[in-house]
Amino acid sequence: MKLEHRTELYRRLAAINPNPRSELQYSSDFELLVAVVLSAQATDVGVNKATAKLWPVANTPAAILALGEAKLRDYIKTIGLYRTKAKNVIKLCEQLLSLHGGVVPNDRKALEALPGVGSKTASVVLNVAFGVPTIAVDTHIFRVANRTGLAPEKTADKVAAKLGKATPKEYLLNAHHWLILHGRHLCKARTPECWRCSITEFCAYKAKTPAAGVAVTQALKGKPVASKQAAVKKVATRKSAAR
Repeated sequence: MKLEHRTELYRRLAAINPNPRSELQYSSDFELLVAVVLSAQATDVGVNKATAKLWPVANTPAAILALGEAKLRDYIKTIGLYRTKAKNVIKLCEQLLSLHGGVVPNDRKALEALPGVGSKTASVVLNVAFGVPTIAVDTHIFRVANRTGLAPEKTADKVAAKLGKATPKEYLLNAHHWLILHGRHLCKARTPECWRCSITEFCAYKAKTPAAGVAVTQALKGKPVASKQAAVKKVATRKSAAR
């Protein structure tokens, strides 16, 4: 994708959402860190439902250690892999207290040394909590980067590296949020809502979804088209031929 197109793509996403925010609910760096750890292979909505009950009871490393692993499991049991995550959060809290005075470090190496924290989690925390211009590639960003042609690659790490270079500097800080929200709410996995997408003209995805319509939907079931206009024209031609 050309530089001018990449710049305009981000400009439009920024115009729609000038101050993008994580959809995880948190009120401290520690809550953010734990929420991101819990969000692996889970939805933000599911994590928020669990932490809405957990945070009033325990929202510091010391409080979670006092709660204990068994009770922590009860609070997060609706989240996938909750047993493993409970163990990691307990160990994470122990290390935060013993090595960092209970404070979330703003260093990538230190973050990735914490149990349950990988490169993606570290990138999210660095970006959201400390304003570091990093891009953590999850399934949504991976899909958007490849579909649009913004940063097509076969692995998340390669997509992250390419996005870091492809994203204009003035948009790098919030790029993570814009892309993940775009993928989550618009450029969906099964049926991307291309008809209301603000960046569709720069998108390399060929099987663009037309706007909803009974006649169009029936005629094109399983046959993606480039645009709504083409779909309507095709249906009209068929009706004319049948008369």
